[in-house]
Amino acid sequence: MTRKILHGLHPESYQHPFDRKALAALQKMPGLPLLLKKINEYGIDRLLRLQTLGNEFRVNPRNFPKLHNALVETCQILDESPPDLYLYRGTGHINTYAIGVEKPLIGVNLETLEWLEAEELLFVLGHEIARIKGKYLTYQQLAVVMPLLKNVISSTTLGFGGLAANGLEVALYNWIMMAKLTADRAGLLACQDIDVAIASLMKLGGLPGEYLTPEVIQDFMQQAREFQFQELEGLDQVTKIFSFMEYRIPWHVMRASELLKWVDTGEYSQWLQSDPSQQPQATEQPENIKDWDFLGNW
Repeated sequence: MTRKILHGLHPESYQHPFDRKALAALQKMPGLPLLLKKINEYGIDRLLRLQTLGNEFRVNPRNFPKLHNALVETCQILDESPPDLYLYRGTGHINTYAIGVEKPLIGVNLETLEWLEAEELLFVLGHEIARIKGKYLTYQQLAVVMPLLKNVISSTTLGFGGLAANGLEVALYNWIMMAKLTADRAGLLACQDIDVAIASLMKLGGLPGEYLTPEVIQDFMQQAREFQFQELEGLDQVTKIFSFMEYRIPWHVMRASELLKWVDTGEYSQWLQSDPSQQPQATEQPENIKDWDFLGNW
């Protein structure tokens, strides 16, 4: 399969409207600049990087060519310089991450290597490249250390003991979830095959490849199309908030729903056929986006 190289790709051009709205809400939260300043003072970026360098296998063309080649192709398609890539021990499910504000790197676990085909690696690596390309890593790393940081800061006189109550933590985790929708779009732009993207999401949800029969895939896609976010309409605001604070779970059905919506409406096809460097930042928002405006007065 010949994939289109997306020269001059701008992250804003494929950003999901839910992501854009959640990010704007997060950036308006009082106290965020001071919190980010404390993270910088504590050297969190360097610490996370050190943990990877001291505990994981660096990928190169000789030791893990499948991973290395997939990263090179992904970065070529998405018009991004390849970061360092690391492989770490198995966890029983597919897991990947990107860290390093100053010098980004990507980590993938053993299941990512063993469970995913070469084309599916383009999707998951494209997801992580989107975090780097969109300069999301500062906030992503904040989410990683938030539980510990809350305890440290609450013991000082900075007045951040009620982070969750004043909305900052809620806004952060809400944005983390919505940012996944943008990153999935980048993953699809990398592999350029919706069937590959859907199979990747199913495996991310914990289903090994041997179970991905045509019938199982078809039923999953039907389930995803039926989801369409209406499953959460009946939940109150507090329930929604605590649902998304569990941001590390895959939410593969919800994510597949939004990705299929992008494809089914024809927007993805039109985007791919155009010149990526000329794509404007989207400004429209779905009518039901108000259902997700639950940061409110927190």
